[in-house]
Amino acid sequence: MAKARVDSWIWAVRITKTRSAATAACKAGHVRVNGERAKPAQPIGPGDEVRVRQNGFDRIVVVTGIILKRTSAPEAAKHFEDRTPPRLPKEEAGFVPMRDRGAGRPSKRERRDLEKLRGY
Repeated sequence: MAKARVDSWIWAVRITKTRSAATAACKAGHVRVNGERAKPAQPIGPGDEVRVRQNGFDRIVVVTGIILKRTSAPEAAKHFEDRTPPRLPKEEAGFVPMRDRGAGRPSKRERRDLEKLRGY
């Protein structure tokens, strides 16, 4: 059974834009193979589940084929099965309060108000 490095594979199937970004994601702990944190050189094969954390959401794919070179998107899509659940629409996702840029650190009163809002 053929095996490939996880960082090389997620770059080849176009989950990350660059190979170095794929390696950095592995080192930062954003890549999991079958539920376990993956190092960049961890071998993967057909049937393995790969989770890549991108923009705060997990992208879940199952390896169906090994590919070592980056190819066209339609060709790369043949080598994985995407099981990522659909994202919620912005209306249902909820409002996330943001501080104005350059406003500095929150005061003690503002921090307490934030904690009360978050339910701490």
